[in-house]
Amino acid sequence: MKKTLVAGFAAAMMAFGAMNSAVVTNAAPPEPSHTPGQIMVKFRDNGAPAAGALRQHGLSEGTGIGSTGAHLITVPAGKELQLAEALSRNPAVEYAEPDPVVTAATTDQYFPRQYALQNTGQSFTNTSGTLTVDKGTPDADVDAVEAWTVTTGVDVKVAVLDSGVANDNPDINPKVVARANFTNGETGDDNYGHGTHVAGIIAATANNTLGVAGTCPGCSILDGKVLNDSGIGSSSGLADGINWAVSNGAKVINMSLGVRPSRTLESAVNNAWTKGAVLVGAAGNGGNQTKIYPGAYPNVIAVGATDNTDAKASFSTYGASWVDVAAPGANVYSTFPNHTFVLGTQNKRSFGYDVGNGTSMSSAIVAGVAALAWSSHPGDTQASVRYYVESTAEMKSGQATFWAHGRVNADKTVRAVR
Repeated sequence: MKKTLVAGFAAAMMAFGAMNSAVVTNAAPPEPSHTPGQIMVKFRDNGAPAAGALRQHGLSEGTGIGSTGAHLITVPAGKELQLAEALSRNPAVEYAEPDPVVTAATTDQYFPRQYALQNTGQSFTNTSGTLTVDKGTPDADVDAVEAWTVTTGVDVKVAVLDSGVANDNPDINPKVVARANFTNGETGDDNYGHGTHVAGIIAATANNTLGVAGTCPGCSILDGKVLNDSGIGSSSGLADGINWAVSNGAKVINMSLGVRPSRTLESAVNNAWTKGAVLVGAAGNGGNQTKIYPGAYPNVIAVGATDNTDAKASFSTYGASWVDVAAPGANVYSTFPNHTFVLGTQNKRSFGYDVGNGTSMSSAIVAGVAALAWSSHPGDTQASVRYYVESTAEMKSGQATFWAHGRVNADKTVRAVR
């Protein structure tokens, strides 16, 4: 089995080697701001006092946000902070907060090939249209191929809360078993590109002579669209997406995105953990120790990025006090839409397949490893699965201040015992 999978993956690399892999650039994500025209409010009493608290400010009761107990309240644009502060002073209100936007945690550089699943000591970079071999460290991968001799993750559902999954890429679209849209973007497709890339890293079909293989090639995908066609979403939409994922049987929830902290979002995360899901989030691409959420919440595995030498990727956020593990995030090759998409237009990405860089990619790899762990330990709890992922990670020399446990190893994870 191992030889067949390796051969299939190598063939896929050669098949797409002739594709146009143009230089890719992307500025760091803008500092998140609040979603205009809405705030999130949780009342101490859902009866008359709550309604009265809203009427004092000319507001109406809103819809519930997942299972958090909070409500999404429509407010005049520009008044979000003022009204959240005013409502917070009302004794009928447990808390009121603005609804921070969610953005994709990604960076773009000049790498047109992937090494993360099986590193033979080289990867590929494309600088100004010239393809060159970049010598790396042979073992700077997550040993996914070795893990597949134990399990490929069949029947494990992974929720990808992102910009959607393209319906025209045959390497990942067939893996989607359910879709939901929590944005104002198009339902059932990905016009931004980020979600398709992340989903492919997790679960692209292996050994089918097409494109790439996912970290957990037997897994299925729950496509929760929480970033719209411009790559922007809301914390309330993300919270709804988390609730939807759990309701639809997600064993792993991947959130390759970043947002400011929110009590509503943390409540959604905690509810999902309590109900048995393992949650994984990107640590961010600031190259500093600044926390981003949901990755920084205790019930989320926060993931930093490494490169093909097993070093910390230059862009990766770090900090052993809150970043739990790392995974390859520089030069990761995966699926993209086969139609026009924003990241392709902005950054000259190829249709179908190309590279991505960021802790978004690292988070997706760890989500795939967690899904493999569920498959090899089907009777265990979410706490045990997290333990297997973290306890088998490999701490490299000089990285103990970057993350708490090290760079993940899929093969060790699927064979772990507790």
